[in-house]
Amino acid sequence: MTQTAPYTVAAIQFEPTMFEKERNIIHLLDMCETAAAAGASLIVTPEMGTTGYCWYDRAEVADQVEPIPGPTTGRFAAIAAAHDCYIVLGMPEVDPVTGLYYNSGVLIGPDGVVGKHRKSHPYISEPKWAASGDVAHQVFDTRIGRIAIVVCMDLHFFETVRLETIAGADVICHISNWLAERTPAPYWITRAFENGCYVVESNRWGLERTVQFSGGSCVIDPDGKIAAVIDTGDDIAYATIDPARARRRLVLGEPVFENRRPELYTALMTNSFTWNPQDFFRLYGYQPIPAGRASRLAVAQFAPRADPEENLARIEAFATEAKASGVDMLVLPELSLTGGEDPASRAEPIDGPLVARLTRIAMRQRLYLVAGFAERAEDGLYNTVVLAGPEGRVGSYRKTHPSIADRAWAKAGSDWKIFDLPIGRVGLATGHDALYPEAIRVLALQGCDIVACPAALPTGFTGGHRGTGIPHNYPIPKGADPYHWHAFRIRGGENNLHLAFANACDPAKGNPGESAVFGPDNFAFPRQESPILDDEGMATLAIDLTNLDTPYPTSVVRRKDLIVMRLPHHYTPLIATAGQ
Repeated sequence: MTQTAPYTVAAIQFEPTMFEKERNIIHLLDMCETAAAAGASLIVTPEMGTTGYCWYDRAEVADQVEPIPGPTTGRFAAIAAAHDCYIVLGMPEVDPVTGLYYNSGVLIGPDGVVGKHRKSHPYISEPKWAASGDVAHQVFDTRIGRIAIVVCMDLHFFETVRLETIAGADVICHISNWLAERTPAPYWITRAFENGCYVVESNRWGLERTVQFSGGSCVIDPDGKIAAVIDTGDDIAYATIDPARARRRLVLGEPVFENRRPELYTALMTNSFTWNPQDFFRLYGYQPIPAGRASRLAVAQFAPRADPEENLARIEAFATEAKASGVDMLVLPELSLTGGEDPASRAEPIDGPLVARLTRIAMRQRLYLVAGFAERAEDGLYNTVVLAGPEGRVGSYRKTHPSIADRAWAKAGSDWKIFDLPIGRVGLATGHDALYPEAIRVLALQGCDIVACPAALPTGFTGGHRGTGIPHNYPIPKGADPYHWHAFRIRGGENNLHLAFANACDPAKGNPGESAVFGPDNFAFPRQESPILDDEGMATLAIDLTNLDTPYPTSVVRRKDLIVMRLPHHYTPLIATAGQ
């Protein structure tokens, strides 16, 4: 039985030197000894910390690899035994049966090797010498709690950490050689935030074969706050892990694991973008994705009131401004027609006067409007999003992941909705849907270029950065940034689509705004996004999909590079409904 008592964790930041394996091991042993003597019960070291990372091929790394267990794990096991602690070690592994090499992380405890994880989602380096990990993501029950490991690129894919937290992990040990952005990286923070778990990040720093690594080793709390961090240099970050806190699995106060909808996630087991999407989506005469064109997206941020007339007046004013700015689609906040206070009292059918008036605004201004309202249907009430455009009412979507407040009055929707418009393929989500990475991923797998997401979320999904001393080259940002992390910027980038996130702005009621149109690539600097709004107003972003209607798409929006690298054969537990 694992304990739930808090304990100290140590994240080690270290710069290994290639071809100096023994030196690296001695240095890491010393740092682990220091951390253990300081009372750390869990010590995490960087990816490939024993050898360095940028190997050219199997021949070059051949004298660096070892079996697990092996001589090196034995040396670290001696420290674990002496101090009754656990160590996560990053090293290149050789399988003695197959002779294959792996980029591995091994968990070592007082009694020796507990288990290991072989990097499953490779980056540029591993295919030069290593096989992709062949074991699905595991959680190790230990005396101090439930521990899981991911290696660097694995964490780009929400599925990896989700698998481990569904299986009960309290803490994710992310060992990495992260590069090309300021750290703690927004991806790291998002994985802690969206799963309500701890992430212990051990990253290397320094320069190796022209590659500048980012440092930023840290411990991230389940709410996405940074508990301890190192910027640059060899050092150790200490913080406290409270397994009981992780096991509550709260995200912005919502029990998201209880409210997952696995029956709606079956598309996660597909990999549509391994085929040319221009072929895939038109096979058998099926509707192809619309040819792309240049357009402008916008989000409007305001506080919807309990007065639909006032809300419609605000919406019309924003629509007029949007049209004058050349906007093709404007996304408005959740429940922006009926207001968020006691919405059931103002619920109307989809063909009622409020939606009809919104539709007339869209037709008059010749642009697409996406807005939320309380829908009264024959079988009950729904938190619904409606899409209207120049051609009239196009369609609607009922929120599939209602919040605690929603469930007091609304039923959950039961399906996803996508629409082919002249500006591209558009999917709809709203509010708390976006807290579930599964939701936006399903829309991406159906070929969406854009997801429009009206919202009324409370504060807690953004975070700043004070700047880094790592000498990144232009245009990678190094300075301070109040919006270094925005959870819904990651939603756009990890799915290679444009996310139009329109949040209510009502600080007195806990809605911070922080709306924006986010771009499809989190590693493209300067960022491809609109300004992030901190007050009522509108933000716009020009997008250009004109290069999509070609035999082989050249845009990341249609190629969906990160989607292609998913490994769905590992993901079956994400759609399991038994016990849900």
